[in-house]
Amino acid sequence: MLAKPAAAIPPGQFYEPKWDGFRSIVFRDGDEVEIGSRKERPMTRYFPEVVEAVRASFPPRAIIDGEIVIAGDGGLDFWALQQRIHPAASRVERLAAETPASFVAFDLLALDDKDLTDEPFERRRALLEQALADARPPVHLTPITRDETLAQAWFERFEGAGLDGLIAKRGDLTYQPDKRVMTKIKHVRTADCVVAGYRVHKADPQAIGSLLLGLYIDEAAPPSPWQSETGRLASVGVIGAFPMARRRELFTELQPLVVDFADHPWHWAGELTKAPEGGSRWNPKKDLTFVPLRPERVVEVRYDYLEGARFRHPPQFVRWRPDREPESCGYAQLDRPAPFQLADVLRA
Repeated sequence: MLAKPAAAIPPGQFYEPKWDGFRSIVFRDGDEVEIGSRKERPMTRYFPEVVEAVRASFPPRAIIDGEIVIAGDGGLDFWALQQRIHPAASRVERLAAETPASFVAFDLLALDDKDLTDEPFERRRALLEQALADARPPVHLTPITRDETLAQAWFERFEGAGLDGLIAKRGDLTYQPDKRVMTKIKHVRTADCVVAGYRVHKADPQAIGSLLLGLYIDEAAPPSPWQSETGRLASVGVIGAFPMARRRELFTELQPLVVDFADHPWHWAGELTKAPEGGSRWNPKKDLTFVPLRPERVVEVRYDYLEGARFRHPPQFVRWRPDREPESCGYAQLDRPAPFQLADVLRA
């Protein structure tokens, strides 16, 4: 079951923190445990420690919707979570010990022989609390409240632990797979970024697929694994939601800025078959090469938050900024939440 965005917290509903991990539905039938991703990819082999925790904390037969997360230094670590998707069993086993994952439960779909998807959420939540009353870490029950004032406080404070905002659910809501019947409230901010390159559209070689964004490293920049190679311009993400006609216009507009990798801040990327942000964990064969551009154009984008030195989710185009000097686009412009401990979120 999915959520649609809203600008403000809707009144009179249940409110939960919005976790930023791998959305997963966990099936347990005795010793048999299966974990499926939101897009139905099998996840079981990547999280053996979660499988063991499910056997220890779940009811003998249950289907529970939730999120797989990894706790980093005080908050969620999505980068470490991505590294867990690896084909080598030996690496999976090692990472399970080095960066163990947790499962945060937020909905109960079936218990014993009973399908609960037609039950109202208020009833499902009560049954979930009973089912996980004796659960032990790394299995957790997500906090919940009906107090709008407290929900607003969570929205403001929990971001410092790496959470993504709030989810609001009506008490009478049945479980409706693939329907956007919940509400998500996320932080929205803007930033001015340098356009450092583009990828060609896979369906049209004369159109832009996405634009690569950079920020100049300044005194406010967080540590980045790319700083040593990129010099002062750090890779922070991509934007790509343009109509096809605009993609073709951008391709033509940007051609005068195309340079050789030797003359680009990310010159080292010319030796690689992947982009500065690294390859795709879900699709290692995906082509992430790009065309380098002189870093002269500035674009304003809308984003939710940073994870480390990069935008956690793909930002959205707002407008071009011909009035901004590229060198002025650094990390100091970005809004940073106050740190908050993940353990305090789980105790809420």
